[in-house]
Amino acid sequence: MKPLAKRYVLLYVGLFLLCVAGNAQERPECWTLRACLDYAMEHNIQVRKSKIARLSGIEDTKQAKAELFPSLTASVTQGFVNYPSSDAATNNSYSGNYAVNANWTLFNGGQRRQTIKQQKIQNTVDELGIEQSENDIRLSLIQTYMQVLYAMEAVRINENTVEVSTAQRDRAEELLRAGSISKVDLAQLESQLSSDKYQLVVSQTNLDNYKLQLKQLLELDITEEIELVMPDISEEDILEPLPGKETIYKTSLAVMPEVRSSELAVDIAELEQRKAKGAFLPTISMNAGIGTGHLSGTDYAFGSQIWNSFNESVGLTISIPIFSNRQYKTAYNKARYAVTTSQLNLLDTQKELLRTVEGVYLDATSAQTQYLSASENLRYVKESYDLTNEQFTLGMRNTVELLTEKNNYLTAQQERLQAKYMALMSIQLLNVYQKKPVAENY
Repeated sequence: MKPLAKRYVLLYVGLFLLCVAGNAQERPECWTLRACLDYAMEHNIQVRKSKIARLSGIEDTKQAKAELFPSLTASVTQGFVNYPSSDAATNNSYSGNYAVNANWTLFNGGQRRQTIKQQKIQNTVDELGIEQSENDIRLSLIQTYMQVLYAMEAVRINENTVEVSTAQRDRAEELLRAGSISKVDLAQLESQLSSDKYQLVVSQTNLDNYKLQLKQLLELDITEEIELVMPDISEEDILEPLPGKETIYKTSLAVMPEVRSSELAVDIAELEQRKAKGAFLPTISMNAGIGTGHLSGTDYAFGSQIWNSFNESVGLTISIPIFSNRQYKTAYNKARYAVTTSQLNLLDTQKELLRTVEGVYLDATSAQTQYLSASENLRYVKESYDLTNEQFTLGMRNTVELLTEKNNYLTAQQERLQAKYMALMSIQLLNVYQKKPVAENY
């Protein structure tokens, strides 16, 4: 290989490795909730599409402003005519026309001004659309992330359960050899161990499914692995005091983008009504132009024809709508109805937000109460289970009593775990509706 070619190959390889390293650096090694949210804001397809829609809307605004200025066009026409008759003095004729024309709408009932105002408001709506897309992905990520954390803890609980079941089965074998229990007791414990292993497989499958959903939200490839960081969660985080329901709702009304978008939709509809009303007024426009042309087969030379045909024109046109088959009146009435519809949409958006916030608030308060109750119940059930397990090891309890206490203990663990993550998820969702940042420990 020649030295120059070798240098190019090394350069391309170096650039490729830099690109790969750069892409790898974009993805955190361990995915916290904050890292997931930051990554999704940059890579989620819906968020990126919303940003493109905003740029497209800005172009529409520029176009609406440009409608206030004159338009200028130039035209060049070349023609050829054939006269096949033998009596014609000239069988072929060539012609040319050249013109520059300008048109300027001076007044059209204020419709252009209303359109500009509409487009400016629409630009704000598009910006709110980006924010709404980001909020949607935040809500989905928080829910899925908490489900992954819940599944991770469920796997850990089931792993511990399998370990305990294995130890109990081994102890039962010793007791069987000592004649303290029957083969039926051993078979029950072996059956319980198989059941616990199956539950471990189910919980691991649930974890994999939730991780897959999380990767899809993050727009990650299906083959990529994702490792979550288990946050340091204290009881203070789970039992975090919540503001009043009315306070949260009023805050969400002020900060949630869908409410502001609905309010601006009313303004756009009112401007559309004014624009429709302007169609009843006359339209005043002005046009001006210069042109010239030439025609072969005449006694004048090309240059003389161009000069002799040179012309200048200017005109003023007033167009007065008299009868338009009810087109303008229908447009005005429909615009008026659209105002009412947009007002109803605003009311519906507010009520839907109220229902959502109220539901999440009730979930949060209910989960916190259940967590306290489940924690207390778990404490008593664990004491009973530990005592029963100890007595079983000494041969003082039978297998049925042990398995009953064990199942009660497992159920209490699951109930506490569900209440824990339902409370955490609801609190974080309420933070989104109040535009609060994610807690530092996530």
